[in-house]
Amino acid sequence: MNIHHRRSLRLNGYDYAQAGAYFVTICTRNRECAFGRVDDGEMRLNDAGRTVQSIWQALPDRFSGIELDAFVVMPNHIHGIATFVGAGLALPGDKGAASSAPASGDGVAHGVPTLADVIRAFKSLSAIHVNRLLRRSGSVWQRSYFDHVVRDDRDLDRIREYIVTNPLKWTLDRENPQRTGASPEEDELFDPHPAS
Repeated sequence: MNIHHRRSLRLNGYDYAQAGAYFVTICTRNRECAFGRVDDGEMRLNDAGRTVQSIWQALPDRFSGIELDAFVVMPNHIHGIATFVGAGLALPGDKGAASSAPASGDGVAHGVPTLADVIRAFKSLSAIHVNRLLRRSGSVWQRSYFDHVVRDDRDLDRIREYIVTNPLKWTLDRENPQRTGASPEEDELFDPHPAS
């Protein structure tokens, strides 16, 4: 029998409930440009985009152990940094990085939420509100998301710069339906746009 197995985008053996900073990218289903448009390098959010932004900003109210950093809503995806408070940035090879946490990212074994729990809540809440606003039903987001464990302060600064300047580079973004070029800087950083 030929069974399709999806490649996991998570870092194998890494405990996504531990303290540290995480860069995430979440794309809309079918890369639908639902959150506004970029004009002259500036993101102009529509009501759906403002809703997504407010849901993200409210995550610390729902999860007291996280702090938010740089964030941007783009026409068909978001980029953000969420920090689980309690320690400095942790390298994947550090002692304590691996744990007996289930590979699924379920926070039950920890008694604390994992990154997957936070993203699941964000996607669910934002989809409910965006669908209500647009008077429709169905998926707003693609099935998975991209994450990157922030390695150190230099990595963090580079990711912040990437997020803040993302609207300026929209014409080069591979998620832009009217893309006019390639962005080698994006490819050098990491692949922030996962396959569906």
